[in-house]
Amino acid sequence: MAAKAYDMIVIGAGPGGYVAAIRGAQLGLNVAIVEREHLGGICLNWGCIPTKALLRSSEVFHLMHRAKEFGLKADGIGYDLDAVVARSRGVAKQLSGGIGHLMKKNRITVFMGEATLPARGKVSVRTDKGTEDLTAPAIVLATGARARELPGLEADGDLVWTYKHALQPKHMPRELLVIGSGAIGIEFASFYNTLGAKTTVVEVMDRILPVEDAEISALAKKQFVKQGMTILEKATVKKLDRAKGKVTAHIEAGGKTETRVFDTVISAVGIVGNTEGLGLEGLGVKVDRTHVVTDEYCRTGVEGLFAIGDIAGAPWLAHKASHEGVMVAELVAGLHPHPVKPGSIAGCTYCHPQVASVGLTEAKAKEAGHEVRVGRFPFIGNGKAIALGEPEGLVKTVFDAKTGELLGAHMVGAEVTELIQGYVVGRTLETTEAELMETVFPHPTLSEMMHESVLDAYGRALHF
Repeated sequence: MAAKAYDMIVIGAGPGGYVAAIRGAQLGLNVAIVEREHLGGICLNWGCIPTKALLRSSEVFHLMHRAKEFGLKADGIGYDLDAVVARSRGVAKQLSGGIGHLMKKNRITVFMGEATLPARGKVSVRTDKGTEDLTAPAIVLATGARARELPGLEADGDLVWTYKHALQPKHMPRELLVIGSGAIGIEFASFYNTLGAKTTVVEVMDRILPVEDAEISALAKKQFVKQGMTILEKATVKKLDRAKGKVTAHIEAGGKTETRVFDTVISAVGIVGNTEGLGLEGLGVKVDRTHVVTDEYCRTGVEGLFAIGDIAGAPWLAHKASHEGVMVAELVAGLHPHPVKPGSIAGCTYCHPQVASVGLTEAKAKEAGHEVRVGRFPFIGNGKAIALGEPEGLVKTVFDAKTGELLGAHMVGAEVTELIQGYVVGRTLETTEAELMETVFPHPTLSEMMHESVLDAYGRALHF
C-alpha cells in the first residue's frame, strides 16, 4: 500500500505538537499528527491543567479556614480527596476532548499510535489496526519528556510517587517527603501541605526554587515554613528503605546523614526527553543528555526535521513549546518568523504564595556584566492586596542602569502568575523604564505594584 503523503507530520500532540499542527493547517498545509497516548499530551492530561485544578481546591480549602478574618462563618470544614481528584480529572478530560474537536475543525489527520522515523521524510506509525506509512518533507518532533528517576529512588506508585501518582493518589499522605523543589515539587508540596500532610521538602541546591531570584526564593521559603513545611536545602536523599506502609529516607546534609520516616515520597527531580525508539540515531540527529540539539529555529541539522518543546531542552514550559510550534509551522509554510527568545518566556509556579518571573535574576544580570538598578515593592504597601487579605509578597524589577532596559522581573505573592505577563509584553516591546513609568495602571489593583517597583528602581516610589 502506498504511503500517505502530507506537507507536515507532527509527532506528539501536546501543547507544542497540536499547536504546530493547527498553525500549519491555518497556513494551508496538509497536516497529520501522531499521538501514542492522549491528545493534549502531558500538559493537559497529567501536568499543567490538572495540577492547577488540584491547587485551586487547596486554595479554596485554605480560604475556608480563614473565613473568620473576612467576617464569615464556616463550620465543619473538610475535604473529600476522591472528589477533589475527580474534579481535576474532569477538567483535564474536558480540555483533552476539546483538542480532538480542534483537530477535526482544522482538518488535521490524527493517527493514534507509536511513531518511528525509518528514513528522512518518512514516518511509520504502529496503531491498533496495523502499520501506517506516512511521508512529508517536514517532520516535527514534539514527543515531550517524562519524570527523571534516580537510582534507588524509583517510583512504585504505592510509597514513592511521580507527578502522575500524585495527581491520582491512592491515599492521603500523612508524613510526606518531596524530593526536589522546582515548580513540580513545590506545587505538590503546597497542595498536600495545605490539605494537612506534614510535608518535608529536600533540595540539593543551596535554596528552594533554585532558578528564581534569590530574594524571591527566600520570601517563598519563609511563607512555606510559616505554613508548617520543613525545608532542607543543600541536602540529598541518598537512599530509601521501603517497608510496609513506610519509607525510611537517608538524607545527607552538611556532611552528616540522618534518617527520617515518611509514609509517602514524591520524586520531582527533573525530566528526561522522550528521544528513544524514534530512530533518531539512524538519521544522524544529535542528542545531548536526552534532549535533541537544535538551532534557534528548532532545526535539528537533518533536512526537514524539527524538534520543539521539552524534547528540545529548557525552559521546559508548555507556552514555550506552543510558541515554537507556531514558529516551525510558519517556517515550513515559507514565512519568516522571529526565533523564540528564552529570555522573554515567563516561568510560573502555582504554589501558595505564587511565584512568577521573566528575564534575568539580579545575580545573573550582574554576572552578565550589567550595572543594574533594582526596584522592589512589597504587597503590604498595596491597597488591593490588603483588601484581599494577601499582604505577603514582593514585586522586584531589574534594569540596566545605563540603558534603562528591563532585564528581569520577579514576583512572589497572590496572583503573580497573572501579573507577570505585563512585564513579558514590556520585554517583547523592548521597553525601558520611561515607558513603564508613564503607563497608567488602574486602581485599586495588584498591578499597581508593578508600576511602583519600576518607580522604586529610580528612587521615585510613591507608596513605600
